[in-house]
Amino acid sequence: MTAQRTSGQPRSDASTTKAPPADTGHPLTDDAVVDALGADLRAAGYTTDGVTEFLGDDIHDALLRGVWWPASTATEDADRVPLATIIRLFLLGSDEPRSRVARAFPSAGVDALVDQGALERLDDGLLRARLDIRPHADDTHDFLVVADQDAAMRPGPLARDHVLGIGAASLSLARAVIREPARRALDIGTGCGIQALHLSSHCEEIVATDTNERALALARATARLNGMTWDLRAGSMFEPVAGERFDLIVSNPPFVVGTGSQDYIYRDSGVVGDALCEQLIRELPTHLNPGGTAQLLANWIIPEGADWRDRPRAWLEGTGLDAWVVQREAADPISYVSLWLSDAGEDEQTATRRGAEWLKWFADNGIAAIGMGSITVRAPEAGEDRRPDVVIEEITGAGEEITGPEAQAFLARRRYLRETSDAELLTRRLSVAPVMLEEHSLPGEDGWQLVGSAVRRPGGPAAVLGVDEVSRALLAGCRGQVPLGALIELLADFHGVDADALAEAALPVVREAIGRGILYEAT
Repeated sequence: MTAQRTSGQPRSDASTTKAPPADTGHPLTDDAVVDALGADLRAAGYTTDGVTEFLGDDIHDALLRGVWWPASTATEDADRVPLATIIRLFLLGSDEPRSRVARAFPSAGVDALVDQGALERLDDGLLRARLDIRPHADDTHDFLVVADQDAAMRPGPLARDHVLGIGAASLSLARAVIREPARRALDIGTGCGIQALHLSSHCEEIVATDTNERALALARATARLNGMTWDLRAGSMFEPVAGERFDLIVSNPPFVVGTGSQDYIYRDSGVVGDALCEQLIRELPTHLNPGGTAQLLANWIIPEGADWRDRPRAWLEGTGLDAWVVQREAADPISYVSLWLSDAGEDEQTATRRGAEWLKWFADNGIAAIGMGSITVRAPEAGEDRRPDVVIEEITGAGEEITGPEAQAFLARRRYLRETSDAELLTRRLSVAPVMLEEHSLPGEDGWQLVGSAVRRPGGPAAVLGVDEVSRALLAGCRGQVPLGALIELLADFHGVDADALAEAALPVVREAIGRGILYEAT
């Protein structure tokens, strides 16, 4: 949910900047204009590949890093190329003459786009984008996403009903969602509709909700530009879907931990602390079909002297849900408040006042840090009667982000471990995944002294396992040819130890290796 842009030219010259006029209604509500706008954007080649090809890889990479001036130079000759004008309007925030804009939008027309709030006229006769409309792609699809411009593109504080565009958090959730076919999916707090766009590839019916009417209007425009239809509903949390169940629920909610004020709808829930995330978790069981999955981003309070895992564990108690809770970061109050203040575009005096009040609330409530991460849950299958399987862990390494395939594999491995007894496991032929052996040594009087070893599955979240001499040998022997019990007997004979005792010691290590995707049953 973080308001992070991938490109844009900061505006600091007040003499050429005009505050947007007050909205009299939501933008892009005329279907005919939206359709014509989409036709013009597609005709110009306004896709991720089209923009990259036009700018060149180096300039496009710079733009993704927020370095806008090479792209500005590359699009200066915009008179002859509609795509250049579109890039300047929506990715660079430039002011463009009417003649150029008219050539870029022959179907939609300048006047209609102004009337529909996509563009605005400036006092000097130039035109400027009022919305953020940008291409976005996954592995197989190209999309267009409609949102509001952030503080880097437009001066002054954000509007209270600001609709966030494509940010780091929304992309993180999109990458983490398990893309299994689903009949019904629910996107809670859809915003501009980025999660619903991705759900369209594997879900038959998509319901998307938001408390922000402007967000629903822009999500509707996003859906129509991409030839999709979603069931968009206004309301908070599960209120718009009371009594309904889904196979998949995703949410990037307004999870920011704070005093309960709602300065900005996209980030502030209006409830105190982290209560919104708690409520979301506790209400999931009544809206998930048997075997259904929910995936969401969340923030949680870490009180002074407390284990961070206590908070999400308490949320899950009594839900009956299997869960994988991953903390990606724990931010101290100053860093946390600074992050959110920087997004809002407020003047220094307002930001200072708000920050001081926010920090005082953290101090008064004994909050040492705020945890940030993801929660994946799965409802039990119909007829299942067992204790929930809950894993709560911290995974902070670069390159160890949660992905849909990894989340899906994690849940499958946990199920395998639940359903396979130790006696059964000893009869199974196991194989080791492609892993790297890491050894750690310290210098000593006799040279380098080995102090520890581990095997790591590259790219897997927390896919690392400490090993000793025996477990190293056991893993090396797991080639899918010999049952685990027979391997343990061979090792016991080699080391002169009791096979049953070795099996008792080895099985927890084997189970952990399976849980981390380091070992798997050969088929």
